[in-house]
Amino acid sequence: MHPTIAYLKNKNLLWQASHTQSVDNIQHTGFKELDSALQGGFPEYGVVDIRSPMGIGELRLLLPSILTRQQQRVTELVTFIAPPMSVNGEMLAEFGFRLDQVMLVQPRLSNQVLWSTEQSLKSGCCHSVILWHDALSVTQIKRLQLAAEKGHCLLFIIRQPQQVHISLPVTLGIKLSPSKVGIQANITKRKGTSPSDAFHIYMGAYWPELCQPEHNNVLTFPSSASCAG
Repeated sequence: MHPTIAYLKNKNLLWQASHTQSVDNIQHTGFKELDSALQGGFPEYGVVDIRSPMGIGELRLLLPSILTRQQQRVTELVTFIAPPMSVNGEMLAEFGFRLDQVMLVQPRLSNQVLWSTEQSLKSGCCHSVILWHDALSVTQIKRLQLAAEKGHCLLFIIRQPQQVHISLPVTLGIKLSPSKVGIQANITKRKGTSPSDAFHIYMGAYWPELCQPEHNNVLTFPSSASCAG
């Protein structure tokens, strides 16, 4: 092994794609369709890349698993960094989150966003971090991977779909699109597996208002002929 590589590895500054987590550390997502596609659920720590249009339920998809982590690690925080819109605290509280364990970080400068994320991940004070960011490099992702491993934290990066997609060294990649039953998903990256076909995630168990009924609920007006009599 090259001395430089050995030095970086000994200092825990080298992320390796061969790093794996045991099946026992898998975190259930709260959705059986997604658990099945992921062979159990989300990883316990690492970086999950979520490419999704804004406002289709992408944050709600993450809430059941994040709430479970909060219940298991009651002294740690869930941190939202640079959300593009207001985070609904009332909705989080109604879903079961302790708001004193929720932190919102809205940096004023763009170069503070990744710094805040890295510090949150490696601090050991957070079980989950949700970051909104559309432009990340391979080097930046590797830094975030190392920070997540050090702090035993799970980072969700939510970003807009892009026509030109650079493969990033993330733990898990998921692409989302809207669906009548909730959300349609593709697993775009997962160690040891190829990208999945699209599948639907039913969200009606938590949020029935997000799911359209299968039957036709359009009411038609009476015809002029029937009104004439």
